[in-house]
Parts: sequence; structure tokens; C-alpha cells
Amino acid sequence: MSARFEEIDWRPTPLGDISLRRRRDPATGDDVYEVKLGDEFLMSSLFTAGEIALTELGLGELSGDGLDVAVGGLGLGYTAKAALDDPRVNSLIVVDALGEVIDWHRRGLVPLGAGLASDPRCRLVHGDFFAMTADAVGLDPEAPGRRFDAVLLDVDHSPRHVLHPSHAALYTAAGLRALAERLKPEGVFALWSNDPPDDAFSAVLAGVFSGVRAQVVDFVNPLQGGTSANTVYVVRR
Repeated sequence: MSARFEEIDWRPTPLGDISLRRRRDPATGDDVYEVKLGDEFLMSSLFTAGEIALTELGLGELSGDGLDVAVGGLGLGYTAKAALDDPRVNSLIVVDALGEVIDWHRRGLVPLGAGLASDPRCRLVHGDFFAMTADAVGLDPEAPGRRFDAVLLDVDHSPRHVLHPSHAALYTAAGLRALAERLKPEGVFALWSNDPPDDAFSAVLAGVFSGVRAQVVDFVNPLQGGTSANTVYVVRR
């Protein structure tokens, strides 16, 4: 049986101090992994429905095999793992600005880490997804200008609540047009948000992409009781 609480890692980063913690859930006895940035909780293994739905809804819009997928934001790995669980996925690039988070996976400090790091289809890339999206090189440093069947993004709390001011440009028409250039024709962009559907942001998406959908994802919240919800936006180039 694990200790009731353990801080597995803590490090300073350009975005603030980041920590990885494990605690035992008193109700179930299961280990819960949590990531904090400063005093703010970024993610928890208790709440993964939205991250998994991001992949399932995004890839669900695509047909055919041999899919090339890019994910912005590694976190605890649930979005990436869901992509690798889809047998149609041929390759996966996961971009994260925090080398510390990538290191947790490569060292097997998080439950999904060893599997992601060892899967030959998956490459973990240390970089700024937002800057890379706007740059001519794009999301794959080894293949400048490469395009993907799907780009899945789970970094900011929402388009209105970003982790860093530099991220805000992506959620404008110009930023989304740059992102569209990272997609193959008919490729899909899907975005996770912790906020309810935002009609103003959906309108911005509609100016760049087609088939805009804001899907509410409900999930059980054992901490607060009842259910909570995320939003997944899905659009097509």
C-alpha cells in the first residue's frame, strides 16, 4: 500500500513552480496523481473524461487508416494514450513546453509514462506548441512544414483563461489560420476547454474552419459530488 501522500517531484519552470504529487483516495484506496503549477491545480488522474473525449471526438471525425496526429500538452498522458489506443493512428507527436513533464513520463513517474515513452509510434517533443504553430517549421522539428490528420490541444484552461499571455494569439482568427496550415485537407482540430461552450469563440472558429461543434462532456465529480462538465470544440479544415 502506498503512503497517503507523496510529493514525487518539484521543480521551478518559466511558467512557475511545478509539482507532481500522489495521494491515496480515502474512499477507494486508489492512488491519485495530481499536477500543480504554483498554487493552481492543473490536472488530476481523478478527472480524465475530458482529455479522453478530446481524442475520441477529434479522431471520430476522421475516416481511413494511417493517421498522423499531433497533441499539444502532455500532462498525465490521457489524451495521448487515447490516441495510441486507436489502431488507425500511425504516428503521434506530443508537444509540451515543460521538459520536466516529459521527464516524468520517460522516468515512469506517472502511470501512463512508460507506455507512452516506449511506444514506437509516439514521439515526445519539448517545445512551445503555440510558438511552433505560428513558425514556418511547424510542430515537427524533424520534418519542417509537416501536416497532420488531427491536431488535439489541451493546454490552457480555456480560450479565455490561458496559462501564459503568449498563448492568447492562437485563439484569434490569425492564430487559428496558422494552426489550420498544420492540418492536411479535411484535417481536424479539437480543443479541450474547462469553460462552458463560448459562442463568441465558436464564431471565431467558424470564420476559419467548417463544421464547428462544441460538445459538452459530463463526468462524475467525486470531490464535489454530482457531475461536472468540460467542453470539446471540434472543427475541420
